[in-house]
Amino acid sequence: MTSAITEGVLRTRAKLRKELLHSVFHEFDGSLMNLEEPKRIEKYRKMSQSAFSFYRGSAYLFYFDATRHYFPYHTSAERPTWIQGDLHFENFGAFRNESGQIVYDVNDFDEGYVGSYLYDLLRMSVSIALVGRQLGYSREEQLLSVSEYVRAYYKQMHRFSAHKDDPAAFIVDQQSAKGPVKKLLRKLEKRKQQHFLEKVTAFMQTERVFLETSELVAPTEEEQTGLEQVWAFYQDTLRGKKHSEEHYGIKDIAVKHGSGTASIGLDRYYVLIEGGMEKEGTDDTVLEVKEVRIPVPAYFMPYSESFWQSFGHQGKRVTATQQAMHHEADEYLGFLTIEDRHFYVRERSPYKKRLKLENIQSMDDMKQIVALMGRLTAKMHARADADVDAGILTYHSEHEIVKAMGPDRDTFCRHISQWSAAYADQVETDYALFLEWVGQYAAEQAKPEEEQLVQI
Repeated sequence: MTSAITEGVLRTRAKLRKELLHSVFHEFDGSLMNLEEPKRIEKYRKMSQSAFSFYRGSAYLFYFDATRHYFPYHTSAERPTWIQGDLHFENFGAFRNESGQIVYDVNDFDEGYVGSYLYDLLRMSVSIALVGRQLGYSREEQLLSVSEYVRAYYKQMHRFSAHKDDPAAFIVDQQSAKGPVKKLLRKLEKRKQQHFLEKVTAFMQTERVFLETSELVAPTEEEQTGLEQVWAFYQDTLRGKKHSEEHYGIKDIAVKHGSGTASIGLDRYYVLIEGGMEKEGTDDTVLEVKEVRIPVPAYFMPYSESFWQSFGHQGKRVTATQQAMHHEADEYLGFLTIEDRHFYVRERSPYKKRLKLENIQSMDDMKQIVALMGRLTAKMHARADADVDAGILTYHSEHEIVKAMGPDRDTFCRHISQWSAAYADQVETDYALFLEWVGQYAAEQAKPEEEQLVQI
């Protein structure tokens, strides 16, 4: 009898959770993102690859759950932190900064917003647990990995608060990195400046142009004209513009397909600019022009009028977030508008690369990697109030965060680690429900329209 009751309870829970998943997907991917059905299928196909891929593509589900859970370590709603908004293991990587140094840092700021620092910490911690599962780690090893990340964050934030380290000067380069990250940066130091340029372009007759591939296609005349018409506006948004008009001259444009998971359905372009006047365009530069919308955390965090007064343009919000969180941001960071849609612009760095999971050979490797990630997370939270002209934060975030974390480091680490492992269990349960649902959804969309109307 007890077994039958238990099965009934579990069946009802699964049914209710599955219905919740459907509602959240339809609201965000359908109503808010307005993804056309082929794009939704493409996104869900990517999310179906693993529990971690599912987690990457469903930030809205994480925030739906996490903002309804009580945590004792939040900062005051009146004293939020500028957060990255979608922090996970694969949003860290190597690239070249404004000074030409190859560094390791967070490299995606599309979801930047203001709210409790804890949401970045929690989202990242869950991703570490999920990566650990992909690597075959035991639950104890997963908890140890998350704890190492949180402990490094806690320690580094205290150092910033006590003025022992300066977040405005903190970087991870080849000299300060350890383990696999150090190996990655050392390898990239040997890469040629033209590496990415030669990969996506070719020299045709008198100048360099983009190659046409499955991921790079020629723009329509309307797309070409739309970008060209707003290019002068983009240049006006550059902070400390360093070059002449000729430097930013457009040589070619391509539509970029196949990137990202959460950003599927948003337009993305590659723009080849002059960059200089060297022979055969060897110093041409590739810029990425990426469409952005309202960040996911904004639907769940307390509303900030001052934030939206300054960052009603979503491209401006993204560029300001990166400039606030990086020691030296990309010199090409700017934004523009095409037909009421918001975009930001950045260099497609020839040194952009993230760690592959196969490069993590041991627990020591993992501990070194997540410890660096923890310190970098602390850096971006502590730095974000340092030099933003808009003056969104009138206080030092590191002091507020240290106060919120409390004096007991071990209890703080244990609380985050245990919750993250438990939520990773929920992600895997949701992933199984998602796979069941998405197969039905894809089959339904493949039916003739008449049959779909009959079912509705």
